[in-house]
Amino acid sequence: MKSMLFVMAFLFVSHSSLFGQAPTEKDVPYDDDHSAQCLDLYLAKSDKPVPAMIHIHGGGWRAGSKAHVPGWLLAFVAKGQLSVVSIEYRFTDVAPHPAQVNDCLRAIQFVRTNAARWNIDSHRIGVTGGSAGGHLTAYVALHDDVANPDSPDLVERESSRVTCGVSFAGPTDWSLLSTIAHQHPAYRQLIGYAPGTAAEDMSADRMKDVSPITFATHDDPPLMQVHGDKDDIVPLAHAERLHKALQAVGAPTEMVIIPGGNHGVAGAGPTVAAQATEFVKKHLLAPR
Repeated sequence: MKSMLFVMAFLFVSHSSLFGQAPTEKDVPYDDDHSAQCLDLYLAKSDKPVPAMIHIHGGGWRAGSKAHVPGWLLAFVAKGQLSVVSIEYRFTDVAPHPAQVNDCLRAIQFVRTNAARWNIDSHRIGVTGGSAGGHLTAYVALHDDVANPDSPDLVERESSRVTCGVSFAGPTDWSLLSTIAHQHPAYRQLIGYAPGTAAEDMSADRMKDVSPITFATHDDPPLMQVHGDKDDIVPLAHAERLHKALQAVGAPTEMVIIPGGNHGVAGAGPTVAAQATEFVKKHLLAPR
């Protein structure tokens, strides 16, 4: 049993090398403003279109790599159940918010534009990520559709809405910076402030706009949040506040709290992997 738990935990935290899976296509550009605007495809082998999960890596909006795809996602690919699209985005040393959000929304639209080519069901696209990727996951899941049907750009005509989201340890509410200690400089750098800037010296409008909780409405897709109750980088209050806000407007929401868990909840083990897997099966794999 112990050896089995170890294998399952490794499955959850590891990346593409676990299955010996190289991307089907690598470094595909989804926009042409910056070299970071590209994605890797892990396409499932299927005789019919399959759903897709967009994976957004973490790294404080200033580091990280799309190469590190969680094993629990690639397990779906290996079984031919869904495809995974792992995206890169501009970091804060290139541009502050909303560049990162805009890149993620654009990538979703780009996937829809190419859905037939990649054998993807454009009506079933989910999103997941951890830490900074968890923030971006919640943001794009709750954000209004940015589709512009009159745009000369075919990508911009596509919907940016997703079917569901799974966010691991993602920040959701920048107003908490004024009530709870947030020592990591990335929070401030994301919205264009120097590390150490006092919350009262930052724009309230800017903090509101970067916060996924701002966009909670009754028609939001199902969102699952996974958070450790000992996370000292993104305090649990972030997940709790968004969960309550979604409940208040009648949106589908699930919250998984990891007792004793720190910021590395993506490696919390087989129980969380199973819960995330079941959530995706329920909300993404089921035919619509």
